[in-house]
Amino acid sequence: MAYALAMDNPNVRADVVEVQEFPILAQRYMISGVPKTVINNKVQFVGAVPEQTLMDYVLKAVGADAKEQPSKVQVAPEVGPTTRAGSGR
Repeated sequence: MAYALAMDNPNVRADVVEVQEFPILAQRYMISGVPKTVINNKVQFVGAVPEQTLMDYVLKAVGADAKEQPSKVQVAPEVGPTTRAGSGR
């Protein structure tokens, strides 16, 4: 579904990473199960979800109101590449 969104909207990008080939990325994004989805480094969830639930997560990540927020949305800690000076990464 993420790829379908990316194909339909130039503002959306979807990437898939094989965590066994990129263990540093797996560690950075705290992968404990697959599939794991991280949206804008703000919202994350593990497992396959229905299309409507994915859309609710996307809306949550961009700060838009959805008619009903999914109950298991977790706000991700700061993950992913950092551009902060002196971060040591």
